[in-house]
Order: sequence, then C-alpha cells, then structure tokens
Amino acid sequence: MRHEQLLDLDRQHVWHPYGPMPGRTEPLLVESAAGVRLRLAEEFCGQRELVDGMSSWWSAVHGYNHPVLNEAAHRQLERMSHVMFGGLTHEPAVRLAKRLVDVTPPGLEHVFLADSGSVSVEVAVKMCLQYWRSQGLGGKQRLLTWRGGYHGDTWQPMSVCDPEGGMHELWSGVLPRQVFASAPPSGFDAPPDEQYLRHLRETVARHADELAAVIVEPVVQGAGGMRFHSPAYVRVLREACDEHGVLLVLDEIATGFGRTGALFASEHAGIVPDVMCLGKALTGGYLTMAATLCTPRVAEGISRGDVPVLAHGPTFMGNPLAAAVADASVGLLLDGDWAGEVRRIEGGLRAGLAEAAGLPGVRETRVLGAIGVVQLDHEVDMERATRAAAGAGVWLRPFRDMVYAMPPYVTGDEDVARICTAMCAAAAEG
Repeated sequence: MRHEQLLDLDRQHVWHPYGPMPGRTEPLLVESAAGVRLRLAEEFCGQRELVDGMSSWWSAVHGYNHPVLNEAAHRQLERMSHVMFGGLTHEPAVRLAKRLVDVTPPGLEHVFLADSGSVSVEVAVKMCLQYWRSQGLGGKQRLLTWRGGYHGDTWQPMSVCDPEGGMHELWSGVLPRQVFASAPPSGFDAPPDEQYLRHLRETVARHADELAAVIVEPVVQGAGGMRFHSPAYVRVLREACDEHGVLLVLDEIATGFGRTGALFASEHAGIVPDVMCLGKALTGGYLTMAATLCTPRVAEGISRGDVPVLAHGPTFMGNPLAAAVADASVGLLLDGDWAGEVRRIEGGLRAGLAEAAGLPGVRETRVLGAIGVVQLDHEVDMERATRAAAGAGVWLRPFRDMVYAMPPYVTGDEDVARICTAMCAAAAEG
C-alpha cells in the first residue's frame, strides 16, 4: 500500500494507546528497524532514520533485528510456534523457567509465564489473595502501595496505580479500594528519610490484618513519574512485611534485566520478594511475554488450600516462540557485558544532560543506569517536543512534564550523545 493509503486506513480503523478514535495526530510510519535505528517510510523533520531513545517502551534492550534473536525465532518457528500449555509442556518454556530461577534473587523458584506485564501483576495479586485464603485468612484482601506508582492497564494493576493524578484516575470510583502510603522521597543516593521510614512501618502495621500484600516498583517508579528513590525504603517494606505477616510483591517489569545498573532493582536493596513480576525486556522486544515468580512458601501455601490450584491459564501461556526468544534474549544479556554497557550509557547521559539543567522551564535532570530524565515545570507540548527530538535524529516519547530516554544497551557513545542533544531540544521546545 502507498504511504498515504496506510495512514488513512490507520486513521479510520486503528486505535493507538492512550489516544482518541480517530486519532488527532498522525503517527510516523516505520518500515523497518535495525540496530538502534527506526527507518521511516517517509522523511520527518528532515530525517528518514531516527535513533530509538525509548527501546520500544523499554523492551528492545538489544536493539532491533539482532541475529541471535532472529535465529532463535526462526529455529523455533520450524518446530512449532504455539501449543497449549494445559496438560502439555515443551523445552523452550522449561529452559526459560530454569534460566529465570537461576538469574533472579535466590528463593524465587516457581515461574508462571504470562502474556504481558500487566497480566503478570494480575497473576501476582491472585497468588497473594489465594495464598491467604488457603491459610484460612480470606479477609486479607487489600493491597498496599505507595503513591506515584504504575503497574499496568488491567483491573487489579490499575487499582494500585496512583488514584490522584495518575493514569487511571478515571476509574478511582469503581476499582478496588487499596491502601496508599505517601510517595517515597526522591533520590537514589539520598540518605533515607527517617520520618518516611516510620510512615511505611506504621502504615503496614495499621493495615496488616486486611493486607494480602505490599506491591511496589523497587528503586524506580516508571510510567507514574520516572522517579528514583532510596533502596532503603524497599528494605523497610521487606522488614515490615515479615514482621506483620504480609507478602511483598516487587514489580520489576520496567527495572528488570539491568536497566538500573543491577540485574534486578531489588538487588540494590539486598532483599528477596515473595513474588516478582517481569516483562518488557524479557524477550528483547520481539514478542509479548511476562513472568510471575514466587517462593516455595507462596506456591505450597496455595497448593494446600481448599482450591489447590492457581486459577489462571491464558491461552498463549508459555508460548514456545516467545519462550525461545526470551531464553535467547536473557542468554545474550548474560553472555555480554551488560553492566559495563549500562555504566557507559549512564556516564554518557550524565554528561550530555548537564546542559539541560540550565534550560528555561527545566526543574531537574536525573540519571540512573540507562535511564535519563529531564523534568520540566510544565506539561510537555507533545507535538513540539517530538518534532524537536526528531529534528535532532532521535525518537522520543515525552509524557506529562517529562522528557526521558531509556536507550537500548547497544547504543553507541555518539548515539547516546545524540539522544541527549535531542532531549535538550525537546525540553527547550516542549
């Protein structure tokens, strides 16, 4: 089809995320991608290729069209692309589950393979609710989290997103009513705030009898605001949960697989959750897949109950094609110098974003691992900011009052510098 025909059909029929129908802004038509570059069907702002500063919403950590992942997909396609997981199993799922058990913090021994990050959170919540029901404590049905978080777009995940000013405020009257602590004070390296530590302990203690679990994003709050916080707050939650008989769920969908400089963000805090959610980078951005891991305590607790099964089973659970690519993606990460690459990108982001701090309208810049954020004192003008970034040769997707980047780990130094230039341009124009 011609470029104009495709965009016209897109406008008529395709509903894009967080957009109206029909859309009010025309999306860019991508015809191919390789390495860290997206090739457009037509020139935009003087550019035919854009460096992807977003890793396709933080998932394409190896870049695009990677030969190792391509080969894994081709090899699996020749065997089978899918088979139901009920009553059957297959090598890709078994290999992936074993690899995830090996690389995640010790004690997470059981793996439930889900369709997407949001579904992995649904599964985690169901695990926790069913665990307490199996213990004869069915009244423990609520979740505790802190404000400023984001956990997905399906029902239970929406209920633990910030209900005031968050992405799902629209549903605050009908979602399950959860317990919210104040947002953690900002600053990964900042000394922990003793008053806030007390607040966390007291909130868990006050609601312990009704809490099934605490669920938070460790160290980095992603789509809720791209905020960084001290690992000490995660440690205190672990202590409080242990003291008061509450399960701890860590949502590492965005932070897992090296993004913060540790393989998993929970490692910064030196703790192990009862349940961990993984997604995004799991398949290197090739296919949708996520995982919910839990400890033997949780699994055995459910299996001893009056309903001794985890009542969840997506049609595409354990999809062989996605599992094979995920296993190859995690192997590719571990076989390479992911930690060195993330440190290199972190250094490049710190250097390149230094000038942004002095721009009019910029409130703050912050960097952690392969994450760079320019915080504005006003809402971003999305169209102007996007065009400014594209004019500098980079694809960015600002939102709210932020221009941010999460580049693929294979992004070279020159392209990291280009991303920083584009972020500054977008902040200046947005």
